[in-house]
Amino acid sequence: MHSRICIIGSGPTGIFTLKNLIKSAIPLNISIYEAEQNAGKGTPYLPDANDPVMLSNIPSIEIPMLPETLVDWLSRQGDDYLASFSIVRSRINGREFYPRLVLGDYFQDQFTAILADGRNRGHDIQVQSGHRVTDIALGTDDIRIRVGSSDAEFDAVFDHVVMATGHSWPEKTEVRPGYFSSPWPAAALKLAGHGRLGVLGTSLSGIDALLTVASSRGSFVLDGAGDLQFQPAAGYKDFSAAMMSRKGLLPEADFYCPLPYLNPAVCTQEAVDNEIASGPTRLLDRIFDLFRKEITFADPDYAAEIGLSLLTVDTFADAYYGRRSNVDPFAWAAANLAEAERNIERQFTITWRYAILITHENIARAIPHLDTDDLQRFNRSFKSIFVDEYATVPHLSIKRLLALRNSGRLEIIRLEENYEIETDDLARGARIIMGRKEEVFDTFIDATGQSALSAQDLPFPTLLQQSGIKAAATPEPANLICDDERTTFKRTGGIDVDDFYRPLKTAPLTNRLYCVAIPFLLHKHPFVQGITSAAELGETAAHAILADLSRAETPVLLSA
Repeated sequence: MHSRICIIGSGPTGIFTLKNLIKSAIPLNISIYEAEQNAGKGTPYLPDANDPVMLSNIPSIEIPMLPETLVDWLSRQGDDYLASFSIVRSRINGREFYPRLVLGDYFQDQFTAILADGRNRGHDIQVQSGHRVTDIALGTDDIRIRVGSSDAEFDAVFDHVVMATGHSWPEKTEVRPGYFSSPWPAAALKLAGHGRLGVLGTSLSGIDALLTVASSRGSFVLDGAGDLQFQPAAGYKDFSAAMMSRKGLLPEADFYCPLPYLNPAVCTQEAVDNEIASGPTRLLDRIFDLFRKEITFADPDYAAEIGLSLLTVDTFADAYYGRRSNVDPFAWAAANLAEAERNIERQFTITWRYAILITHENIARAIPHLDTDDLQRFNRSFKSIFVDEYATVPHLSIKRLLALRNSGRLEIIRLEENYEIETDDLARGARIIMGRKEEVFDTFIDATGQSALSAQDLPFPTLLQQSGIKAAATPEPANLICDDERTTFKRTGGIDVDDFYRPLKTAPLTNRLYCVAIPFLLHKHPFVQGITSAAELGETAAHAILADLSRAETPVLLSA
């Protein structure tokens, strides 16, 4: 009897799971349930959720191996398709950034190719679009799921279930007139009214939300000098916008660096693992010492400039952001963009930036082992500098922001620590209160991104009722001097999973559920975002399943 495997979701994580599963030399029975009608695209790339101005922040060269690279796929698309996204054929290259809608089409084609490959290898693979999994129940030897579609509900039983449900957005985006709790779907934002727009968040999500509304209120056009300008459409002369964040900064432009990543010289995986093995006491400070040595080794001039030898994990972010904080954000963005374009042209890497970028994955290994105090310290400031480096944005997005600024329609507001959002007495939109100062917006969009979810947020009622799924636990620092049996833990959110993303302590129930849904992992794995993470999650879950099968049916070989 073929092993029965279920994949919930057909976005990038589900695609990479399937890609690795079909390597099994023993035939598998795989069912894929996708809530959307478009299987193989993924929530961040769906047509209704995105606008052509929404750009992906991953270039082709960084997308993990699929049957075809994005560059090759784009190169064989017709002229009409490329023109619909303003893609110039001669400029297609591995370091360029393309609209999210393009990536959705690309992933769907790769999904189709993997399905064909898997069936040719003898696997029975069924894909059911428009089918939402509404419940999961763990048994002692199998897992029962409940599936609903537009015309039926049914149960199905599997040996292994991969929960690749991806991002989670509210069902209703406009929670009150003119107040949007999420920047998706893009189609809803286009219905925003006239007047002043407020966007909470200055990351790429906030930029996407702003540009979606702006593109429905006017056009971005090149002037005679080749500079991008914004021209409002008739009836929208009053359109203006403000982006808001606590730092009041814009993200920096994507910068040139060697790809794939080079290995750090000091803050290596082995060095981090050695510190983890030494226990959680002062673990974050010991990891920061490795990080500090890496930056000093890579760029001693930068280390001297910011006084790195005197900085701690709690003060590094202040020094890191210090220069930007004292400059108008648009002036900094224009200068940073010009520098990034020059460096790409001459293939020059800013070494201290690259050192931060290539250490983040190794440092991430230590985060699940931090105690509650260190986890709070990490999240307070140190985490943001890594996000700032790996979440740089496409140059075109920066140019569009500058075009809005140059037309006098965009400002950046630095929020005070204790700001409040109010909607009382407003017919639509919201107001931001900061002490005696207030900012009123006719339309307000919360674009702060995907929130971390915990066990109680699981959309599967039976799974919630079963005792095996628990919020992730973090040791309390006061108990670290005690032996393991006496150490106490605090539930800090997320889902408690093992190294293969299986919920811990499910016995006597089966442990063959794999939680690779990113929102439930963010508490302890804050850098698990994007396509590269989707590939790692899918590969890990697939390899664990195949290893389990190899114990049940020896031998299970992996074909090339």
